[in-house]
Amino acid sequence: MSKCDTRSPLAQSPQLPRSLEGEPVFPEPWAAEAFAMTVHLHERGVFAWTEWAEALSGELHKPGRAEDGSDYFDCWVAALSSILVDCGIADAETIMGLQQSWQRAAEATPHGKPITLDSDPRR
Repeated sequence: MSKCDTRSPLAQSPQLPRSLEGEPVFPEPWAAEAFAMTVHLHERGVFAWTEWAEALSGELHKPGRAEDGSDYFDCWVAALSSILVDCGIADAETIMGLQQSWQRAAEATPHGKPITLDSDPRR
């Protein structure tokens, strides 16, 4: 059996969303977008993949993280935010402000409607 055939304990977690074929899938569209942004930034040379792996590993191993992997993409976004701050691309205050704005927009958007920043009542 090759390393590629060996599934990680996280991939085997019963809490991860799965396709009809049983493969792990993105739990929400925003998780796929975060994944795509990370790959894009790496391909553009913003950071090396080893830097990314260290940032993500650091988030995944912080105390209080879900053992079942249910907060994996929350860790992903935190790692991406951290590496963007470390690389000088964004500052933590701006990232936090956007996160809060998206949260307010989500709370103000009627069910079934697309969430946009225009829905943030404070914008």
